[in-house]
Amino acid sequence: MRATLAATLIAASTAAFAPAAHAFCGFFVGKADSSLFNEASQVMMVRDGDKTTLTMLNDYKGELTDFALVVPVPVVLKRDDIRVADKKVFDRIDAYSAPRLAEYYDGNPCRRYLYDRRSAESVPRPSMGRAQPGEKALGVEVEARYTVGEYDIVILSASQSDGLETWLTQNGYKIPAGASRALRPYIQQNMKFFVARVNLKEQAKTGFSYLRPLQFKFESMRFMLPIRLGMINAQGPQDLIVYVLSRQGRVEATNYRTVKLPANMELPTWLKQPGEFTKFYKAMFDQQAKRENHRVVFTEYFWDMAWCDPCAADPLTTSELREAGVTWAAEDGGRRGPGAQPVVLTRLHIRYTRETFPEDLGLQETKDRGNFQTRYILRHPWRGTILQCLDAIGEYRRYHQSVAEREERSAQMLTSRTGWSIDEIRRRRTP
Repeated sequence: MRATLAATLIAASTAAFAPAAHAFCGFFVGKADSSLFNEASQVMMVRDGDKTTLTMLNDYKGELTDFALVVPVPVVLKRDDIRVADKKVFDRIDAYSAPRLAEYYDGNPCRRYLYDRRSAESVPRPSMGRAQPGEKALGVEVEARYTVGEYDIVILSASQSDGLETWLTQNGYKIPAGASRALRPYIQQNMKFFVARVNLKEQAKTGFSYLRPLQFKFESMRFMLPIRLGMINAQGPQDLIVYVLSRQGRVEATNYRTVKLPANMELPTWLKQPGEFTKFYKAMFDQQAKRENHRVVFTEYFWDMAWCDPCAADPLTTSELREAGVTWAAEDGGRRGPGAQPVVLTRLHIRYTRETFPEDLGLQETKDRGNFQTRYILRHPWRGTILQCLDAIGEYRRYHQSVAEREERSAQMLTSRTGWSIDEIRRRRTP
């Protein structure tokens, strides 16, 4: 089966590092008067030819007695196309691809050969059912009904957006303002609508305090995410994080610029203190997003899982990749190294508004295999004394002068990337 696609949806070394995200691939509707909005969402996509597997991790706020998710999909999904996934795979892929710090330590500068070697090592290297009464009159048809885990799922088709909005309202959902207008483009494309309602009784039986990710698969010639629909719940600029697993190369946007975030720069060593690297990365990302006027897609990571240098975490195992939807995971798993897989991972991060992203996000897989990661460098100075350099006083003095110059360069770099006060950065310089 083939159809056009419009389906949708920082991390440091832990998930807690990620900035609050405000984007999702659909919109939330709920039986409550409370203001409902989605605050932290991520999406994982597996793309293989025309086949797509989409896994959505979501969080929500609000006093709800019921909850549902509405996502446009290209076809009527079969029961076997839908499953509940394990949240741990998101934790693993985040840990593997998250921005990270790399540390280096200067050797004794009086042993010049050692200093030269260590300096060279610290230079960044280039990266090698059945319809209910009235539904027909509204132009809405229930194409299928399923129960999957704690989710009651309905697949709808509609011929008019206000009819779909009315159907949802009549079935007890409070629709966000502007829903009809947002739904119209998808109806015009003859899209179906995946409505996943949380069955609170079934959810309570799971023992989980969170909603488990929903995963579904389909075939489509087009490769895109309908981020516009998620803006119904927008409260200010939106953040969207997309992990794309593919066979061949880096994934990029087709209708927006895709740029790499600044990386491989030396930072002051005090950023190793608890919480400081988190503050740096958030500030740096804020600055870059503002400079680009919230109009670009940022690449945070791209790497071939057959190897990594360095790995912030172990590459995903065959079972974890299959949990994500990588059906070819074991095809050549041991051929390219222990545990290696013929899978490449692209991590994209977008901050956008209704005005800056007027279209849904189009994607394509490229042939680019130039690895990239948002890695930052801490280079610790040698802490020896002049007594260890009595035979090389000149080297000792030149080294300390070079460290002072190096620290000033890193301070200037830090202020230019974050907007932080240069005086405050200098004040915190390691004595």
